[in-house]
Amino acid sequence: MKLENLTPAKGSTKKCKRIGRGEGSGKGGTSTRGNKGAQARAGYEHKIGFEGGQMPLQRRTPKFGFHNPTRVEYKAVNVAAIQELFEKTGNSVIDIDAMRNAGMTSGKGLVKVLGNGELSAKLEISANAFSKSAIDKIEKAGGKATTIE
Repeated sequence: MKLENLTPAKGSTKKCKRIGRGEGSGKGGTSTRGNKGAQARAGYEHKIGFEGGQMPLQRRTPKFGFHNPTRVEYKAVNVAAIQELFEKTGNSVIDIDAMRNAGMTSGKGLVKVLGNGELSAKLEISANAFSKSAIDKIEKAGGKATTIE
């Protein structure tokens, strides 16, 4: 082993190119910042989403559609599903909590009963809204539809 043969371990050293240290360094002059402009100055901080003057992504992508802030959205439950719930439980009074416990609706959203399917049992159903066909089928079976405000 001789001093002239000693070398650092592989990957332990990294050649760092020091910019702005004269023309002889190869990175002098503009110091890799280009010519003039805000980005060439000290203290420059770009805004979030700034793409160097190119049209930013959030302005390039197409915008479409409309979100109605006053829209009332309901979870739909069909009369056929209520008939099945009655057959399973045998309870003639069905409210929103009973529907949630049975897994028909999730969360705390409003519930609307729709008239898809057949209803043969005399039931008292309470929900936030009913369709006309659902009310007709409930009343034709001898039941009662109660709207909760």
